[in-house]
Amino acid sequence: MKIVQVKDVSSKPNPHGVDARSISDTESAQVVHITLQPGESLKKHITPVDVIFYVLEGVGVVEIGDEKAEVGRDTLIESPAKIPHRWMNESDSVTRILVVKTPRPCEATKLL
Repeated sequence: MKIVQVKDVSSKPNPHGVDARSISDTESAQVVHITLQPGESLKKHITPVDVIFYVLEGVGVVEIGDEKAEVGRDTLIESPAKIPHRWMNESDSVTRILVVKTPRPCEATKLL
């Protein structure tokens, strides 16, 4: 068994400039914990694999392709591979999102 505490994993520098912590990276999937402070957002990008988002805390705006929705805690969002997407925190409080990429990407994410 492997147990990971998010607080014990360092945030790595990333093109979005947000707190993103890789909490699991196996041959079959990647799991990243993202914290968006009020006013922060991810740049629009394309991921080469399917992505599942699960909102842990707060409210965020997710944009996938031509669709945009405000979503809150305990909500799961599916984002198909190769579709432009991004997250924005337009609220006054922290938004935390669990990101699961499956299968594990072999290609880099492409910023738009």
